[in-house]
Amino acid sequence: MKIAVIGASGSVGKAVVELLEIEHEVIKLGSNHGDIKLDISNRKSIRTAFDKIGRVDAIINAAGTVAFKPFGEYTDEDWEVGLQSKLMGQIRLAEEGSNYLNDGGSITLTSGITADYPIRFGISAAVVGGAIEYFAKSAALEAPRGIRINVVSPTVLDESLAAYGDFFPGFLSIPGKEVAKFYKRSILGIENGHVFKCFAGNS
Repeated sequence: MKIAVIGASGSVGKAVVELLEIEHEVIKLGSNHGDIKLDISNRKSIRTAFDKIGRVDAIINAAGTVAFKPFGEYTDEDWEVGLQSKLMGQIRLAEEGSNYLNDGGSITLTSGITADYPIRFGISAAVVGGAIEYFAKSAALEAPRGIRINVVSPTVLDESLAAYGDFFPGFLSIPGKEVAKFYKRSILGIENGHVFKCFAGNS
């Protein structure tokens, strides 16, 4: 399979690439690093990147940022970070990327555990994550040519504890290589409109 991975240089993206490139052709994309540059906040950038890649069998997104602030301290600009990057960025990617998918291809987006278990300072992450999951459930019903759309919702990664561990007190972390298996399941399985919950007690 020919697979495009956006956010390939991040903690999740790296693990996904390492797992999939064993058996598949993986094209790494990112805003600053990768085989091809791509900015998910810009439709033209998405089209330009995929024009270079050509048709693919699967698209995986592990990119997107949100702001972390206490309730009442978010500015409109803070909200725009998550809305334009992790939410609309992934929606744009699904909409534009589907035009480059082979029949029966798949799109896998990323939400996060905060959509189910909110954390302090994580209102934006919870809102955006939940919205992405509902987008996928709805869009999967209308996607043409047998295209499937799923979401992976990981907890905090072992590799990210140094940077984000304080935001997730008492949460069980998971190795990136374990999270990567859910992305593999999404592209090789039959689920559609499904949210893969990558944390204890869910599947």
